[in-house]
Amino acid sequence: MKNVAARNGLIILAASAVFYDSASAQSPQAAPASASLSFSVVVGRWARTAGPYVININSVDVNGKLHASYANPNPLPFHTAEVVRDGSGLKLLFELRAGGYGGSTYTLNYDPASDSLRGVYDQVVVKQKFDVVFNRTR
Repeated sequence: MKNVAARNGLIILAASAVFYDSASAQSPQAAPASASLSFSVVVGRWARTAGPYVININSVDVNGKLHASYANPNPLPFHTAEVVRDGSGLKLLFELRAGGYGGSTYTLNYDPASDSLRGVYDQVVVKQKFDVVFNRTR
């Protein structure tokens, strides 16, 4: 029995070695990482498709903090304004606390194909969420 066990061990070992060589020889090349979007791509003036709502993004730092303001139609400051990496894309987060907004938020994704910001406006005061789109204005 010891010879059979030893032979089986050798067979398994040999099969593993062949499998390893075969697998390494046939491994596909890793796809190159897609280029990440620069935070600066979101700098600009963005107008919401429904209503007189505008987000002005004047600048962004390397950590994603946005120097931005909101207008409805009068200017309001954002309590929080930042952009973060979301996979290969960009997600923008804005919070409004001034003028009866009570912590309402915009959570938007930058869509490079349409050069737009798309996402959800959570109006916490009236407890409603709205799908929104902001288009860049020139």
